[in-house]
Amino acid sequence: MASPQQALPAPTIDLLLNLMDTRPESILASLTQHSHLASACDAHGYSLVHASVSYGQLAVLRELIQKYQVNVNLLDEDGETPLFAAETAEVAKCLVEDLGADRNVRNAEGKTAEDKFLEEEGEAHEVYQYLKSLRTGHQAVSAGVVESEGVHPPPPLPNGVKVELGTMTEDAVGDVPDPEIRRRIDELAARDDFQTEEVQAQLRDLISEVVIGIGSEDTGRSVRRRVD
Repeated sequence: MASPQQALPAPTIDLLLNLMDTRPESILASLTQHSHLASACDAHGYSLVHASVSYGQLAVLRELIQKYQVNVNLLDEDGETPLFAAETAEVAKCLVEDLGADRNVRNAEGKTAEDKFLEEEGEAHEVYQYLKSLRTGHQAVSAGVVESEGVHPPPPLPNGVKVELGTMTEDAVGDVPDPEIRRRIDELAARDDFQTEEVQAQLRDLISEVVIGIGSEDTGRSVRRRVD
């Protein structure tokens, strides 16, 4: 009579780490029976999350974080999160934007992942470029005004006034009550830093002066704000 089949030994974290590159599906299968290994680390604090990031195994990474609730900022012995192990921008983006990794964590040497990639891989590395773009800010268009770090769309002008940049002609000036105001508008429009908040605030105040001046002088005409 055949002896009963002996139970297979339980997997270890070291075994699962060695399977990450070639047999990620075996890792997921093992975790269904040994879920405690999802957040386990080897002798150097290296975890399945670190390994899945390093090898770009996004299916394993997502399951570890979303199903087994492993800390996406788990630290190894060097104080480095899995983000430090990313080798492609795709993996780094998944960590930061999809799984909520903190890109500002500093390792034992006081460096962020961005700092380390710059130092060890150089500016051309795609992960460094991605992390840098998060810090400097993507350009976005809002209400027809380009918005980047430190530059925001100006508040709306008073009374529905529309300002178009360009050189002012005699006909265009029309009812501007004061040549000095005309000069100041031309001066602001010609500045290289026209989109900064400081210059936009000056323009807004100047236009307010024009509107108030016209309204006070033209008392015989009813002026109503345009409603689109």
